[in-house]
Amino acid sequence: MSQYNLPPVWNRVGKHAVFPEAKHDEIARYNFLANLNRYLASVVSPGNKIAYEKRVRPTFEQEYGRDLETRKEVHEAMKKDTYYQTWSAMRRCAMEMRQQAGRSLVLRQADELAEKANHLNQGKDTLKLNPEVEIPHYVRVVDHHCMPGSYYTELIEGDVTAAANYDSGLFVTTTGLLGRMNDGGGLAIAQWLKTEHVEFQPKRILDIGCGLGHNVLPIAQAYPDAEVIAIDVAAPMLRYGHARAQDLGVNNVTFIQMDGTNTGFADESFDWIQTTMFLHETSDKALHKIVEEIYRMLKPGGLNLHIEQPQYTEDMDLYEQFIRDWDAYYNNEPFWSKMHDIDVKKLMLQAGFKENAFIQIGVKAVNDIPEGQQADQKVEDYGRSPVWNVFGAWKY
Repeated sequence: MSQYNLPPVWNRVGKHAVFPEAKHDEIARYNFLANLNRYLASVVSPGNKIAYEKRVRPTFEQEYGRDLETRKEVHEAMKKDTYYQTWSAMRRCAMEMRQQAGRSLVLRQADELAEKANHLNQGKDTLKLNPEVEIPHYVRVVDHHCMPGSYYTELIEGDVTAAANYDSGLFVTTTGLLGRMNDGGGLAIAQWLKTEHVEFQPKRILDIGCGLGHNVLPIAQAYPDAEVIAIDVAAPMLRYGHARAQDLGVNNVTFIQMDGTNTGFADESFDWIQTTMFLHETSDKALHKIVEEIYRMLKPGGLNLHIEQPQYTEDMDLYEQFIRDWDAYYNNEPFWSKMHDIDVKKLMLQAGFKENAFIQIGVKAVNDIPEGQQADQKVEDYGRSPVWNVFGAWKY
């Protein structure tokens, strides 16, 4: 693997007041895992396609007298191949190691992180937590991408460790392709709007499923005169995200603990409603409710956008569908398959949007790390690549 395929070192990650402090060995562990992820993606993963074309597919055709017809058939056939088994096991282990590395980093400083967040959050009316908010069942039953306790679990009073773990380790999982602040998605969509729709000047923006807010802050910074509201069901994410925003000097975002299926916001009260890599972690039933809720809340002339990985379509090769589906089976993303099977245009039309108002574009993460942009783009890490399908609609 050439030097240009090496990920940037973890020290290039952007720091702020609530970012966890790391010791020498913790940094070395993160750097090892980032390199392992890049190696698995650029060197090992392409061998799966060779195994598929040279062994698995011909064997299936010989046995059944026909070609593979669905990605599920490809999955069942590939599971028997030792090369795929090895790559899949290594990829799963890399994610588990990344989560354990992050947890050991943040749990040893849990009290200090909670104190730092509380110091920045105390007395501010831009953080609104509600312990009465029920964590949806589809969130409670899953440790998303192998993160013990997922986004919402609290171990101590004022806990922010789940968010600190996510913030410090996302750089590792994506091998630095989302930039120093892991905000490449938010930067990309803000830049697209500023370039393609200069006339659009939203005054009230809602981000649903904001997590720790790393993608909503670039939006807030792009529209500093707008009132931005970021909602999530997970209190640790909101505490950390609000403190992070305060330290970074972004003061036009209010973080609210709230379920996106039933917000209580007034009809037609937002100019722009956004989700970023959120829908694939949402149940099918809740997803449809959220899109209907978005339509209700959006003002006439308003915009709704969703950043996600590409949908499975008839034009997408069966192998690509199969390899993208890995996260559904082995990375604790049970709603991944269903969400990426949805006809997103039909989804928007069912919610009330007009056909001629539908939007579908591709965007690439904005990366402010020069060496992070040198990755070999000929090989895509399916499901991890910072090249997204953006869909949505204007409300006419």
